[in-house]
Amino acid sequence: MTRYAIDRAHNTLLAQWSTGIGDTATVVARLTHDQLHQNTRRLAAELTRLSDVCWRSYTHPATAADRHGLHSLGWHRQQERDAFAKVLPALIATTRVTNQRVDTKVEHAAHAVARILHVLDTSQLTTQVTTDVAAELAAIEQAERGDLSERAQQAVVLSREDASPLQISQADGLLHQNPFGSQPLFTEVDPTAAAIAAAHWFYAAVTITAQHTGLHPIQVVAVAEQPDKPLAIESLTDITTAINAGARARHVVMPLIRNALHVVEGHLRGIIEIQHRITAAQELIHAAHADHPELDLGPDTVHLPLTSLNPARPAPDLLDNLLHGIHACWDLYQHHSDPRRPHPANMEVAQQDQLRQAFLTATREEAANRSERLL
Repeated sequence: MTRYAIDRAHNTLLAQWSTGIGDTATVVARLTHDQLHQNTRRLAAELTRLSDVCWRSYTHPATAADRHGLHSLGWHRQQERDAFAKVLPALIATTRVTNQRVDTKVEHAAHAVARILHVLDTSQLTTQVTTDVAAELAAIEQAERGDLSERAQQAVVLSREDASPLQISQADGLLHQNPFGSQPLFTEVDPTAAAIAAAHWFYAAVTITAQHTGLHPIQVVAVAEQPDKPLAIESLTDITTAINAGARARHVVMPLIRNALHVVEGHLRGIIEIQHRITAAQELIHAAHADHPELDLGPDTVHLPLTSLNPARPAPDLLDNLLHGIHACWDLYQHHSDPRRPHPANMEVAQQDQLRQAFLTATREEAANRSERLL
């Protein structure tokens, strides 16, 4: 989303958003010195809130809801999206409406901005703010179409409950160019779509590494453990197990991301996942008691993770895990190379490049052979 702020040194209202490798900012309006800082800060805060609720229509589209009947989740989400058409008229209204019924969060946020604009009572400021909000709404609509260029680029840091086939295809092409990942994967593609494509390529890397080393795919996944992210291995194991059983990458990745998005809102979806986590925690306690009976372990001493992903950024987090997993596959692959070859640490650069190309070629071939399982 776009965050708005007041630059007090230059007395300007700024709009700032992420690009995947840092933020960019633009001047929305130049403020007059007689405008109170408190009111302009309130304006910045309400504009940020308006951006937040509008971008939620992108990250939580009506099409991703399970139900679409009257007053269902899908219905409410569509009401929020339809309210985009009421935002600009609310901002440019010449009179403040006090008794109008507001049914959506989008309308409520737009009216909050309009009220502050009426207090500031500057036609030029109203015009400039309205122009910027129009650009923000256009960026959301552009992102919905799968085009994440210009201002819509801020979508590259958002986790979405759905993924555009166009974006998945674009991510798949980027990973074909470089299966280890590249900057455009983080700056040009929706991270949910990128994670779906990366799951497909990760499984390809696991498959050829398992064939090369003689290990079981789950043993290959085990080497991808990250000390600073103890739950990363769980997401990679779940993905490998499901795809190995015939599931498509999209059908595996989307529930992981959606469940994490539910967690960030304070609830869990479904009881099966909860039961699995509770069972795993109980088994851990029993095993610890058996090995170390002197330890005082009980149900209240176990911190139970609700999701294997960072709920604040589940799609980018999963993408990071998958790319790390591909790198881990390469490390295992090269350490199990032809015994007649020298140890990787002692290889000449040309030999190392040759082995790396063999790994990449095999991964690309495996990914191509399973291309129908991507979507």
